[in-house]
Amino acid sequence: MFLHNICRCSGKFKPVRLFCSLSVPDIDIGYYCNVKNTNEIKHNIKVRKGVGDIDRVLNLYNTLKLTPSSNNLYTTLKLKLYEELSNLPNKTHPTVLNYSEDPQVIHEINQRREFGTFTPLEFSEITERLNLMRTDKLGHTCGNKSYYYFGDLAELEEALIKYTVNTLLSKNFLLISVPDILPSNLLKSCGMAVNSERTQIYSLDPAYHGHDMYLSGTAEIALAGLLANSVHHIEKLPLKLAAVSRCYRAETSNVNEERGTYRVHQFTKVEMFAITTTQQSDDMLEYIRNVQEELFSPLGIHMRVLDMPPHELGAPAYRKYDIEAWMPGRNSYGEISSCSNCTDYQSRRLHIKYKDFDVENYVHTLNGTACAIPRMLIALLETHQDPRGKINIPQVLQPFMNGKKDIVKNTKVPKLKLRK
Repeated sequence: MFLHNICRCSGKFKPVRLFCSLSVPDIDIGYYCNVKNTNEIKHNIKVRKGVGDIDRVLNLYNTLKLTPSSNNLYTTLKLKLYEELSNLPNKTHPTVLNYSEDPQVIHEINQRREFGTFTPLEFSEITERLNLMRTDKLGHTCGNKSYYYFGDLAELEEALIKYTVNTLLSKNFLLISVPDILPSNLLKSCGMAVNSERTQIYSLDPAYHGHDMYLSGTAEIALAGLLANSVHHIEKLPLKLAAVSRCYRAETSNVNEERGTYRVHQFTKVEMFAITTTQQSDDMLEYIRNVQEELFSPLGIHMRVLDMPPHELGAPAYRKYDIEAWMPGRNSYGEISSCSNCTDYQSRRLHIKYKDFDVENYVHTLNGTACAIPRMLIALLETHQDPRGKINIPQVLQPFMNGKKDIVKNTKVPKLKLRK
């Protein structure tokens, strides 16, 4: 990994020829190890799925204070202390801390489409009839929870990507192509669980692919890693980045609403990522959410915007909004995007700072889904299906599909025929 800084004169990335690795995270010991904050921290842990043990942190901290730094035990205790500190979740936004178990509905976007006497079909039924996708009998290529898109559906995937990227570029996001294979220290620094029972991360076999390498589940991690060990000038913030990447997630679900391609092992996603000053991050979260709404509204799908309760926040998030789309064929809502303010949770672990005159502070990091392809396709096809057996393409996507207005049955790729 190269150390990257922001060039004062242009604001562009300027790689510095210094090979570096992530050092011990600079977690706020002044807050977490102050006994005056213990009850507050315990309550936060309780409402955030009970991850982390502040009592263990305090015991290690007190033991470390009594251990001479010249003692060999000192280094071991210090590493163990930071390991336990790293398990604690981020603070929670005061407003969210008072929420019950259910998300708060901020508002709804677009009206639900009425289908009259026609019963809307589910995505898998639509793609079967129009021969647009294959999910069965893929063991010889990519296995379970995978898919092939054909013809117009594959074009619609590319149209969504181009439409999304085009919009983000118009809003001065800097587009970056990111790697999908990353080391565990970067994943952990971003708050991802690695090599645990609940991990969703694919690990690569060290015998063939090098030690400690994993497939990325989101471009957010690589974008954050790009900025590791950097100092940014305050006048250059906020910095807005975007990336298109494949995302790999070793997750499964037996929930009926998540059947089919709703939850898959690999998919394409356009991601937004931003770093800000301490004072800018609340406004930036609202900005990212507004960008999402601006992207999704012209697609004609009905949505609701949710402010998520504490138990729905991942460890890094201080506050998180989800957007759910109504999927008529499933007769249910499904999450199509989220955006989070992670404050300084990631930047303290990755050592990303900004300079205000001669004072250095940790940046706040934020992320948001600009387009997650499979679920967006589900919402689009189920919403815009026509009883006559075609799919109406939203007007904003037509220029990215060579002017096509409809998706019709694919006749160029033959249907799967199994040999007996």
